Amino acid sequence: MQKKRVTLADVARLAGLSPTAASMILTGKHDTRLSAEAHAKVHAAATSLGYRPNVAARALRTDRSRSIAFISDYVATTRFASGLIRGALAAAEEAKHVMLLLETGGEPARELQAVEAALDRQVDGLIFAAMRAREVFVPPLSGNVPVVMLNGTSARFPAAVLPDEYEGGRTAVRLLAQTGVTEDIVLLGHNPADEKGLFRSHSISRRLAGIRDAMAEHGLDFAAELSCWNWEPNHGYDLTKALLRRRRPKAMLCLNDRLAFGAYQALGEAGLRIPDDVSLVSFDNDELASYLRPGLTTISLPHEAMGRRAVQMLLDGKTAQEELITMPVVLRGSLHEPAQPG
Repeated sequence: MQKKRVTLADVARLAGLSPTAASMILTGKHDTRLSAEAHAKVHAAATSLGYRPNVAARALRTDRSRSIAFISDYVATTRFASGLIRGALAAAEEAKHVMLLLETGGEPARELQAVEAALDRQVDGLIFAAMRAREVFVPPLSGNVPVVMLNGTSARFPAAVLPDEYEGGRTAVRLLAQTGVTEDIVLLGHNPADEKGLFRSHSISRRLAGIRDAMAEHGLDFAAELSCWNWEPNHGYDLTKALLRRRRPKAMLCLNDRLAFGAYQALGEAGLRIPDDVSLVSFDNDELASYLRPGLTTISLPHEAMGRRAVQMLLDGKTAQEELITMPVVLRGSLHEPAQPG
């Protein structure tokens, strides 16, 4: 036989107070004008009876369920962007909200199911997250539920939390310039002529714009720009190996750490040392960047800070703006230190 649910009235009766007074104490209302003894009695009664608030009933009264839906493509099932979830969970917990995680694999039918499941549970808002920055398809929504995009954009929902890729690109070039390198710099991962008419994402476009603007400001040019669509280690290896048959770079700016991993292998096979012979800087701060020897200097994707900010924006009602999160520098050993004057 199922045990009868303990109600607020049961707690109030045991504490010798009215249900209204007990409710004010348990919901943390400020300035209840009730004594410390009354507060102690209510909390003791609630503990003794095993009272749990009826979330569904409270949602009906307040029009808030104190829950958030986090809908993503692959964020929950891959390690690459798991920081987005960690940051969002931390912010939700601090705000005393529950977060419902829904993974879709990027499939439209499952995305629609996830939205329906979230709305059925009367969540206070939706976060749509992408493992890699891109334009995200958002199924039609009923009602006026607020939406924040995380690591992605949507033409229908302007609120988005993204890494500041433009400044990240500028920072990578600045780090190279500080080594004193002025020639034989290679860009690994993109060539505008080879990729003419192709679109990656707004975030990558901003990264490239920051790189090119900073190169011009520092009076630098790329000696070669090597294109591949998938930024994976095997492509970084093949492109670097082919490059070394033509010329030896002094520095390489890799568009992500996985490309840099492949470049490390090809450079090592050619007998070139990092950073003594070739300096490298990259992006993302993938876990493998710390395992390379020497460690790879990289411009980090601030996933935890992004996830945290998405929840804050949702709960603060800031759903009409885009926010950019600074990409921190992670200095390791892949950049050559310039000779000291004198």
